[in-house]
Amino acid sequence: MFIQTEATPNPATLKFIPGQPVLGEGTLEFRAPAEAENSPLATRLFEIEGVEGVFFGSDFISVTKGEAEWQHLKPAILGAIMEHYLSGDAVAPGEQGGTTESEAEFFAPEDADTVSTIKELLETRVRPAVAQDGGDITFQGYRDGVVFLHMRGACSGCPSSTATLRHGIENLLKHFIPEVQEVRPI
Repeated sequence: MFIQTEATPNPATLKFIPGQPVLGEGTLEFRAPAEAENSPLATRLFEIEGVEGVFFGSDFISVTKGEAEWQHLKPAILGAIMEHYLSGDAVAPGEQGGTTESEAEFFAPEDADTVSTIKELLETRVRPAVAQDGGDITFQGYRDGVVFLHMRGACSGCPSSTATLRHGIENLLKHFIPEVQEVRPI
């Protein structure tokens, strides 16, 4: 098994590509070992000292580190991923990604058409590009011209995430949807 690694715009996050599917659909993010108890792979990764976050996409795994250096963490992470795939265990029960109840969307019913356009633009133009960098951005809400987005994986805590939001996503949405005035992370 050959696992590729790619740098992300976030220096604290590396993207690992195992060459086989990670999640059937959706994404999953774990920010602490306690959140990972239902995922054998995330649990293995959190057992490595210095791992502070794990994010699963359709065909990649993003790992966020704390103070440790990548040169010490990377071999252990590669070993944990390889061990997981050789074990035959599932990545997570049912491998379901998506929104949890604590992340319920919010917007006024009269804004449904605007929200539909925002989601379509995010799905077709933003999320594929962000996934290449080992992260994900999902719609969270819309109120009074402000779009609220949830940044996950490599995007969460990335030094360039503010620029991505302001100059990339916000400009894109304003161009296609004049009602949008601002984009904010949640």
